[in-house]
Amino acid sequence: MITELGHFALILAFMVAIVQAVVPMVGAQKRWSGWMAVAEPAATIQFMLTGFAFAALMNAFITSDFSLRLVVLNSHSAKPMLYKISGTWGNHEGSMLLWVLIVTLFGAMAAWFGGGLPPTLKARVLSVQAAIAVAFFGFILFTSNPFLRLEIPPFDGEDLNPLLQDPGLAFHPPFLYLGYVGLSMSFSFAVAALIEGRVDAAWARWVRPWTLAAWIFLTIGIALGSWWAYYELGWGGFWFWDPVENASFMPWLLAAALLHSAIVVEKRESLKSWTILLAILAFGFSLIGTFIVRSGLLTSVHAFANDPERGIVILIILAVFTGGALTLFAMRAGVMEARGVFAVVSRESALIANNVLLAVACFVVFVGTMWPLIAEMFFDRKLSVGAPFFNTAFTPFMVILGAIMPIGAMLPWKRGRLGRVMWSLRYVAVLALAVMALAWTMQSGRSGLGPIAALLGTWIVVGAIVDLWTRTGKGGMGRLFRLPRADWGKSVAHAGMGITIFAVAALTAWQQEDIRVAYIGEGFDVGGYELTLQNVKNIKGPNYFSTRGEVTLARADKLLAVLHPEKRLYPVTKMPTTEAAIDYRFLRDVYVVIGDQQDDGGWTMRTYIKPFVNWIWGGCLLMALGGFLSLTDRRFRIAAGARKPKAVAAE
Repeated sequence: MITELGHFALILAFMVAIVQAVVPMVGAQKRWSGWMAVAEPAATIQFMLTGFAFAALMNAFITSDFSLRLVVLNSHSAKPMLYKISGTWGNHEGSMLLWVLIVTLFGAMAAWFGGGLPPTLKARVLSVQAAIAVAFFGFILFTSNPFLRLEIPPFDGEDLNPLLQDPGLAFHPPFLYLGYVGLSMSFSFAVAALIEGRVDAAWARWVRPWTLAAWIFLTIGIALGSWWAYYELGWGGFWFWDPVENASFMPWLLAAALLHSAIVVEKRESLKSWTILLAILAFGFSLIGTFIVRSGLLTSVHAFANDPERGIVILIILAVFTGGALTLFAMRAGVMEARGVFAVVSRESALIANNVLLAVACFVVFVGTMWPLIAEMFFDRKLSVGAPFFNTAFTPFMVILGAIMPIGAMLPWKRGRLGRVMWSLRYVAVLALAVMALAWTMQSGRSGLGPIAALLGTWIVVGAIVDLWTRTGKGGMGRLFRLPRADWGKSVAHAGMGITIFAVAALTAWQQEDIRVAYIGEGFDVGGYELTLQNVKNIKGPNYFSTRGEVTLARADKLLAVLHPEKRLYPVTKMPTTEAAIDYRFLRDVYVVIGDQQDDGGWTMRTYIKPFVNWIWGGCLLMALGGFLSLTDRRFRIAAGARKPKAVAAE
């Protein structure tokens, strides 16, 4: 009964979304306040109905309702409760329902917290957001219905993909979708502004919090996915340049560019056209990511579906929304005339350089991701574009971006003097060079990558600290903690970026790898650590069988940890997984993977010494924290666009 009510609620939400997409838009055009007022309650009702439908589907997974086709295909009665819950979105149909739930959530939040918006703009924003929901409600109901029943329910289900039965994957998709779908609000604001013919500083202030929230969630989602790939897949890496990884990374790059360009619009009334274009493209790349994951054109461990027909429907949605918005963008070019004038050396120019680097980096990732498909379709050639291409083509843009980041953050608006800023950063430069020299002397190899990473990381992190301190003026420490939260947020996010850049490069330069056949009771040395395989046992888990090793980790005859790498087999799906054992430390990880038993009784083992690997995710969390601090700045909570009336001179 609950399942049928959930299906009915989804249909009702679809109908409400149609009303919300049409009536407020007409009302805004005609200036009919009653019609515009329909948007707010419709947005709330749409979210509540979709939330009920999602809760009904989750209830079916929790109770193992095997009369529901989706539960049979993606659950099992012996599965732990956490993975029964996450099984709700661990499949194509359920994840699309989560997708549209977040669309309606952002629409409802715009209705609840958009009191400072002009009525016509608010109505148009909610109308465009509802139009997006209409497209995906239709996609779910007509091609991917999660509420389909089976005539004869089986005794048990076919279980969830074992790779998804992990805490990291339980939380990774919701955060990622909050970022993906959150960019729909930036898109809705951009399209509404084009229809209204108003793109100004007030509009930029309205759109920034939504973009910032989406960017924060996308940062956390990408970090969780990277962490999961690191410890779960057993290959020892954190980023594979997989098509689906790239599909989440491209909107992140464009969202970061959008955040910075919106600042220029707000402060200087410049870059209007570029900012609108970024808002359209950022959401467009989110739709491209949805297409990549669900079309079957590109294979990936992360892919939800391999159905070309459903992929075509998503491609049509992508073409309609992105193509329609770009057409409107071309038609409304006249309303986006720039007003602010600035010198070559200024913060505006630095932010433009930031945008160019991020946008071109996104384009490089896009070409590398799609080129194998293009080559096969048009040239009948099978190509593979892997990590060497991406590392070579993408890295220079991040190096340049990191180099200019502290300088651009300290340049004044409109006109600045480069020499004055560099003088303020002179001690930062000296410290960065000293850290680079120290890294060069301490490393065992002679690769320049590690020392350069130390230089760049120090330059960005300490530069962010100096930037924050210079904003106190003569107020010192007393003034420091009274600075606006946006200033703190910018410095924290920039420092997080510097830490992540350093950690990625340092790991690449200094990690050590050892592959061998290990014998029980015989120790071996890797990077100054003594590892000994003590025994291997067969154990039984809740819904899997495991071959579990016991490995002692010691250094200088001191026991540091006992590690338990595993190889699991899930009998329902007949899929094996590798569970790495990791000794986490602040400056390094020791990463151990056990393989198959050999004919002579030994066991294949891979061991990695990974310096600074945890700093990668620490830096990502700092970036997200910086975004959150900026989001809590009181200026974002004040009604945007409120202008003081000009004083009239007394006669």
